[in-house]
Amino acid sequence: MGNDALSAEETNRPIVDYRAVQQSERFQRLRRRQRGFVFPVLAACLVWYLAYVLLASYAHDFMSTPVFGSVNVAMLLGLAQVVTTFAVTTWYVSFANRRLDPIASEIREEIEAEIADASNAEVSR
Repeated sequence: MGNDALSAEETNRPIVDYRAVQQSERFQRLRRRQRGFVFPVLAACLVWYLAYVLLASYAHDFMSTPVFGSVNVAMLLGLAQVVTTFAVTTWYVSFANRRLDPIASEIREEIEAEIADASNAEVSR
């Protein structure tokens, strides 16, 4: 009873050293690339959203300026917020497909090969 961890033999499953994977140069490069994209884009989006909220709160005259018909600046900037969300999502998916997924696939394949090797070693015992 208690919190005793089961060994590979007890669970019939190989144990992967995920900490070693996490500390590997390739995994660290993957994290740097991901953070190098996400943090600057997140900061820009937060600034853009904060600007929109501040304009809506303190620049009523500017935001209520008619652009055409009954459409005003506030409506266009609100729509631009939605468009920005879709654009950033599309941009990130493209970035991840090109720059992150190949490295993540290599790491996953190595782990799967390690598990398969350990499983084959167990079977041959």
